[in-house]
Amino acid sequence: MDGDYVIGGVFSIHSNMHTAKHNYTTMPEPLSCAGSINPRELRFSRAMVFAIEQINNSTELLPGIKLGYEIYDSCASVSVAVHVAFQLSGGLDPVFNTGDKCLQSGMVMAVVGESGSTPSISVSRIIGPFNIPQVSYFATCACLSDKQQYPSFFRTIPSDQFQADALAKLVKHFGWTWIGAVRSDSDYGNNGMASFLHAARKEGICVEYSESFFRTHPRSRIQRVADVIRRSTAKVVVAFISPGDMTILLEELSIKPSPPRQWIGSESWVTDRDMLRFSFCAGAIGFGIEKSVIPGLRDFLLDLSPSKVAESPLLTMFWEEAFNCRLCVKLADSEPLALQSGGDVVIGGLFPLHIVAPKPQNSYHSKPQLTPCKGGLVQLVTFLSWLWVGTIGTTDDYSQYGIQAFSSQFKKQGGCVAFHLIIPKSPSVTELQDIANKLQSSTAQVVVVFATEGQLLDLFLELAERNVTGIQWVASEAWVTASLLTSPHFHPILEGTLGFSFPGVMIPDLEEFLLNVRPSPKPGHEFVNMFWEDLFGCRLEFRGEGSKEREADTLLQHLKKVNFTNQFEEKVYFDSNGEPVPLYDIINWQKDSKGKIRFVKVGSYDGSALLRQQLQIDHSTIVWTEGQAQVGHTSLKMSLPDIQFQVLPDDSNDFSTFCISIGSTECTKCPEYHWPDKEKVKCVAGIEEFLSFHDAMGIILVALTLLGVVLTTIVTVVFHRFRTTPIVKANNSEISFLLLLSLKLCFLCSLVFIGQPSVWTCRLRQATFAISFVLCLSCLLVKTIVVLLAFRANEHASRALKLFGPCQQRSLIICTIAPQVCLCAGWLLGAPSFPFKNPNYQASTGKKHNLFN
Repeated sequence: MDGDYVIGGVFSIHSNMHTAKHNYTTMPEPLSCAGSINPRELRFSRAMVFAIEQINNSTELLPGIKLGYEIYDSCASVSVAVHVAFQLSGGLDPVFNTGDKCLQSGMVMAVVGESGSTPSISVSRIIGPFNIPQVSYFATCACLSDKQQYPSFFRTIPSDQFQADALAKLVKHFGWTWIGAVRSDSDYGNNGMASFLHAARKEGICVEYSESFFRTHPRSRIQRVADVIRRSTAKVVVAFISPGDMTILLEELSIKPSPPRQWIGSESWVTDRDMLRFSFCAGAIGFGIEKSVIPGLRDFLLDLSPSKVAESPLLTMFWEEAFNCRLCVKLADSEPLALQSGGDVVIGGLFPLHIVAPKPQNSYHSKPQLTPCKGGLVQLVTFLSWLWVGTIGTTDDYSQYGIQAFSSQFKKQGGCVAFHLIIPKSPSVTELQDIANKLQSSTAQVVVVFATEGQLLDLFLELAERNVTGIQWVASEAWVTASLLTSPHFHPILEGTLGFSFPGVMIPDLEEFLLNVRPSPKPGHEFVNMFWEDLFGCRLEFRGEGSKEREADTLLQHLKKVNFTNQFEEKVYFDSNGEPVPLYDIINWQKDSKGKIRFVKVGSYDGSALLRQQLQIDHSTIVWTEGQAQVGHTSLKMSLPDIQFQVLPDDSNDFSTFCISIGSTECTKCPEYHWPDKEKVKCVAGIEEFLSFHDAMGIILVALTLLGVVLTTIVTVVFHRFRTTPIVKANNSEISFLLLLSLKLCFLCSLVFIGQPSVWTCRLRQATFAISFVLCLSCLLVKTIVVLLAFRANEHASRALKLFGPCQQRSLIICTIAPQVCLCAGWLLGAPSFPFKNPNYQASTGKKHNLFN
C-alpha cells in the first residue's frame, strides 16, 4: 500500500524455501518459498496492517500523513531475508544508475521484523548503515543487544538474557538440579542456551546433556537427539528451540515415545498453538509474552472476503489452503504501468509513449486482419489528378496494411505506383542514403507516406542536409500534425504537405492540466520524470528522496527517546540497548475436560522488580506431567551408578566447578579449587603444582647455579690476589670485578624461579635478572672498546685511549644500565606481575598449576 511514508515488514510466513540445484549454465530461478503457511506469522503480518490502518484512520496520530507498507515473506531463510533487506533499503530500479549518487527511490522509513534472530541479524547488518530503524516483535537473541554491531535495532520483546535468567530461577524454584538441555543450532538457540547454562551454574543446577540441531539437518542427527532424551536419567528438559525445529523434534519423539519428561520451554514455542497436537507434552511450563486484548484486532483478522483475499497472493494461498478450494480471480498483469492512480474503479490506458519498442514475437498461426480503409487519401490524390506517385512505409503492421490498402484502391482509380520504399527499424546511414537517392532520381513528384514522426525523423534529416525540394508529401494521420516535424529546419522540404487529421476540439482546462504536470518521486511517475529529463537535458534528484536517509536517521533518534503509556496502562519505552522491560507470563499446558490441551497462566515474571519479587507463581493451579498436581520430585530420582558428571564453564573460563551427588535425587557444586573424589560423593582439595627444589628439574637448575657461582668466585679470588700485577691493572680491575659480580647475580637469579610463587618472588625475579644481565653486557662493551683501542698502534688511537679513561668507562656503564633500571621501576610500580592458579590445567589433570601474569 502506498503512502507518504512507507514501512517495510518482514515475516516468516513460510518456514522453508525451494532448494534449487544450480547448473551454472542458465540464470538461477528467483528465490521462492515452499511448504505450508504459518498461521501465526500470517497473523503477525495482518496485525501490522491493522496497526497502520488504525494510525491512518486516527485524527490524533500523525494527522495529515498517510502511512504505507510493503510486506515480504522471508521463508525463514537468511538468503531470502537478505534479498528482502536490499529491496527495502534501496529498491530494484528498472534502469541501471551510473551516477555517483544513489537516489534510494525504494527506501522505506522503518522495518518491522523479523521473527527469527538469525534473519533479523542479516537484515540489520544491511539496513543498519542506512540508519533505517528495525523493530522486531519476536527476535530475542541476546547478541542483538550489541549496539556497536546493530545500532538501529529495536525490539518489543525482552532479550534472551532476561529469559535465560528467568528460566534458571524457575528451574531452581521447583528444586530441579539435574536437567537436560536441547536447543536450535542457530543464533537464537546457541546464544540463549549459553546464557541459560551460565545462569544455571550460578543457581547450582547440573546439566546432564546439551544437544543442538536444526530443521534442515539430516534425520539421523535429529534421531540422535531424540535418543539422548529417551535414554537420559534427567526427567526435566529445558528446550531453547524455535517452533519449526521443535515441531520436527516432537514428531520424531512421537514415533517412539520416551519416558515422561517435564518440558521447560522458551517463549518461541511454548505459546505456539500448532504445538498443542503433541499431547505427550501436557504439563509443559515456560514463559510467554504478556497477553493483551487489542480492541478491533479480532474482527479485522476475521474480516476477510474473497475480494480482499484476491488482492494478496499470500492471503490467496492461505485461503485456498485453509478451505481446500481454488479462487478463480483474474490476477493483475505484472507489466509496470507508466502512470497510475488508485481508485475504486481502475481504467487502463495504452499509449505509444516511446517510439521504439522490442521486436514482437509473432506466432504465425493465424493471418492478421487488414485494417479497414475508406479510401480518404486515394480520393484526395485522384481529386488533384496525381496518378503517378511513390509510397514510403515501415516494417510495422500499421504501415504495411495502410500502404497495401492505399495501393489497391489507388490502382482501381487508374493510378500507378512508381516505387515503394521501406524504412527499416533503426536504419543505418547507408540505408537512409539509399532511400534519399531513390527519391531524388525518381520521376514521381508525389510521395504518400504511412509512418510515424519518430520513424521519419532520420530520413527527413538526411533530405534536409541534401536540400531535396520539389516533392509533394501526402501524409497519413500519424504524422501530419506532428509538432516534432514543424521545426524551421524542415520547412524547405515539408512545406506544402497535405494529409488528413482528426477534428480539433477545445477541451476546457486540459492545457492548464498538462502544463501543471511536474516530476514526482512517487511510484507511477517514472515516465513523466523521463520525459522531463529528455526535454530539459537534466538529471532529476528529488530533495525528498535525497533526504530519506536523513529522515530515517531522525526517526531512529526519536525511537531511542520513545516513552509513553498505552491504552492498556503499559509503559512503553526502549532502554539503551533498544529493549523493553522484561515482563513474562508463566504458561502451563493443561488438558481440559474434553482432553484438549490449552494454555493456562500460572504466574508471571518481572525482571525490573526486586530480586525476591521477580517470580510470582500460583502453585495450586499448576498441572505437571502425567496430570500430577504438585512438583514431582520422585520423577527426578536416579540411581547413583547412572549419574554423569559434567563441567559447567562460565565466561571467566573457570573450570573448577564439578558436580557430586547427594543422596540420589540431586547434586551440588564443589568449592573453588576442589573436585569430586573417585566415588563422586565428597569434595577434596586440589593439589598445587609448581617447580620445587625437590623436583629433578629444580635439582639440576640449583646444581648448575652453584657451579656457576663457585667458578665465578674462584676467578674473583684469583683476580683479588694478583690485583697489583700489571696484567690485572691493564685490564681495569674495577670493571673486571664489576663484571664478575654481575655474573654471580645472573646465576643466583635462577634460584628465585624455584619454589612456591609469592608476590615478592614474582616481582623480584624478572627485575633482578634484567638489571644484572644488562650490567654484565655493559661491562663487556666497555672492555671490548678498550681492547680495540689498545691494539690500534697509531698516534690517533693512543690519544683516543687516553680520552677513554676510567671516568668515561664508568659513565658509559651508568648510561647503558640506567634505562633498564627505569623500565623495571616503572613496570614494578605500574603493572607488576602476580601469581595466579591455572584453572584449565586443573580441569584436565586435577592439579592447580601456579603461573605468573
